[in-house]
Amino acid sequence: MAKTKEQFYGQSLVEERKRKEMISNLIAYIILSIGAFTMVIPFLWTISTALKDPSDVYDGRFIPQRFSYIYVDRDGKFVPSNAYREGYKEIRAWWANFVKAWIAVPFDKYYRNSLIVATITTLGQLVTCTLAAYAFARLRWFGRDAVFLLYLGTLMVPFTVTMIPVYILFKWLGLVNTLIAVILPALFSAFGTFLLRQFFVSIPYDLEEAAFIDGANRLQILWHVILPLSKGALATLGTFTFLFQWNDFLWPLVVLNSEEVKTIPIGLTAFQSAYGSQWELVMAASLIALIPVIIIYLFNQRFFTESIMLTGFGGR
Repeated sequence: MAKTKEQFYGQSLVEERKRKEMISNLIAYIILSIGAFTMVIPFLWTISTALKDPSDVYDGRFIPQRFSYIYVDRDGKFVPSNAYREGYKEIRAWWANFVKAWIAVPFDKYYRNSLIVATITTLGQLVTCTLAAYAFARLRWFGRDAVFLLYLGTLMVPFTVTMIPVYILFKWLGLVNTLIAVILPALFSAFGTFLLRQFFVSIPYDLEEAAFIDGANRLQILWHVILPLSKGALATLGTFTFLFQWNDFLWPLVVLNSEEVKTIPIGLTAFQSAYGSQWELVMAASLIALIPVIIIYLFNQRFFTESIMLTGFGGR
């Protein structure tokens, strides 16, 4: 059966549209692939440097020509290379720099302190931001919107402006050089409150009214209705908070002095001195510090995907 003129032109337009769409998708994939490759190169170079022998760090080669080394004493314990004595055994392996980075400084203490700060801050911020966001989104009280705008206004104040007054306050309270001084200011977040509030507003009121009819109070509604629907937003806020606290450098540098309470970002500076930087140890320590971040991301990836499918960023 012969095609009509309209069918022929209609099919040609559909094929032309598909061809243009395929070309545009191909261009987009090429651009995204180039961007992804550009982002991955520094990470791959970090891995390469972490595996190299100290004398090969500046050789400009991506593939290590030889692995680093570490010494083992007569008792079978690993010792830093600067603690070498006669009779020690030299071991070359891909993991040598990771072990040296761990034992050259009290890295286990840095790791423990960072985990304590990031975990407590993340959990605390989820609690405070959830309660504040629910109050701004669901409760009706005089001046609510004005207070919310003032609270958001604090986002425009740089931390460097408030850093000295906060330090003086903590010094007066006797909390300087303690983990509490790092944790306490980060338990509250205007950004986290804004993020959750915008999500809570998008949840239909009918669900809350149905819970009221069943006899639920505010806290029960928050726990059994609002929070189960907000996993994507909570995962997003929790991940952002953990990453920020894990990588925070300036404030811990100001309030923490002793080795017992230093966190990983400050501890990494121990591999740098006036005589040079041990870049192979810096890179190895950085990769060790990356482990919790990867775990958090993998754990929350499913919630991110669900959130993007619903709204694009943690909301509806």
